[in-house]
Amino acid sequence: MSSFITWCLEHLNYWTITFLMTLESTVIPIPSELVVPPAAYRAATDGSDLNIVLVVLCATLGANLGALINYIAARYLGRPVIYAFAESTVGHLCLLNKEKVEHTETYFNNHGAVATLIGRLVPGIRHLISIPAGLAQMKLSHFLLYTAIGAGLWNIILAAMGYALASIVPEDQLLDTVTRYSHQLGYAMIALGVIVVGVLIYKGRKKRQ
Repeated sequence: MSSFITWCLEHLNYWTITFLMTLESTVIPIPSELVVPPAAYRAATDGSDLNIVLVVLCATLGANLGALINYIAARYLGRPVIYAFAESTVGHLCLLNKEKVEHTETYFNNHGAVATLIGRLVPGIRHLISIPAGLAQMKLSHFLLYTAIGAGLWNIILAAMGYALASIVPEDQLLDTVTRYSHQLGYAMIALGVIVVGVLIYKGRKKRQ
């Protein structure tokens, strides 16, 4: 499986982008930074058969598909099975544990349905936020909409970064550069999420008053 994923990363096209981003949104640890920026980088290269808009659309489609898998599994298997999987050998191989699932579920419970949107922008929560959404049996149409918006925004940021860096850094330095900038963006997204939640809470209280 690992050799196949490596092959997909080395042969990025619309199908492999969708496939890899589907895996990224499940519990398989494939960072989106390994997929979207390199694809956008190549889209900026003369003679490439990749289009930057289609790269973002395929990445977002894949993110929704992977999130949907997590959502369905959590909704119909239930909390005991999900937590048992997180503590299993396979779960640990996927870099899961009970504490990570608990942290994500707490985040969802504290921020409500909008956490599905904001959570797609937060490092460490991005690929797991669909699990508590499924456990809470969030309305599917809302889940898919918020996931598409959040994942789409993140993919646009990563694609813009890869596209812009195509004229600045050599391809063999791309991932190091993206990793450095994406961590900084992650903190900015957390701050943005806090602001958005604060505004929503304020409006909700004002409306009740």
